[in-house]
Amino acid sequence: MGASAVALERLLAGNGLREKPAGLALLSGPGAQLHVASALPSRSTAVSPLPIGLAPFDRLLSGGLPRGRLTELVGRRSNGRFSLVLAALASATSCGEAAALVDRGSHLDPQSAREAGVDLERLLWARPRHVKEALAAAEMLLSTGFPLVAVDLGLPPLRGMAAEAAWVRLARAAETEGAVLLLASPYRVSGFAAGAVVRMDEARFAWVGGGAAPRVLAGAASRLSLEREIQGSARRGEMLSLSAADSLLALSAAAPCHPGLREGSLPLRRSPDSA
Repeated sequence: MGASAVALERLLAGNGLREKPAGLALLSGPGAQLHVASALPSRSTAVSPLPIGLAPFDRLLSGGLPRGRLTELVGRRSNGRFSLVLAALASATSCGEAAALVDRGSHLDPQSAREAGVDLERLLWARPRHVKEALAAAEMLLSTGFPLVAVDLGLPPLRGMAAEAAWVRLARAAETEGAVLLLASPYRVSGFAAGAVVRMDEARFAWVGGGAAPRVLAGAASRLSLEREIQGSARRGEMLSLSAADSLLALSAAAPCHPGLREGSLPLRRSPDSA
């Protein structure tokens, strides 16, 4: 019998209750977890965030993605939302940490991810079809101890939407495990469960060439706005530039654990259905 089960048994015995092995098996068996309240992380305890290596984004969140909270990244198609998800995965796996991607939209290109610095041997990739399946997968991955779980809901329509209580339960799972939980969505879905909400405005594209020469995409810029944050002041903004001229290999060569802050420099994804 584990220490948590023993603690629960003592608690029940203190209330004059008899031994209940069946009840203990239900609470501490497969699919359930027991946590002694005194062992849970304190809300007031300062925990270092996970920087993704992009200065505008990390400044906006006072150092990076907070641990033990749900961070929702809202952005429409082709504005670089999935590129930020890749940056977070690269930051975690380059440190030797395991990470999980719940990819409802099936946007991950393993080759591009590897070139962006993601250690694929430390990445678990799940591809659910519906939002409810994505939530169930994320909650299971959090409970197994992944330090970073990223959920990308893909493009609308978002089929199989979940009730707000499901998002609250998912956020509490991240809090219990002290994990980074990043939710990328085309529009707001998590309600008040999100500890921070970052919105990406529609991207403005820059092109080079003209006349006889073909026009080539040089990059794009999008404004990041912090719309909600439990601690600190929201409504802050930063400008993020996504450069197609930057080399993916140059980014992957950055020092691991964690890569140095880059002033808004990130390569665009090469897939035409980029989120």
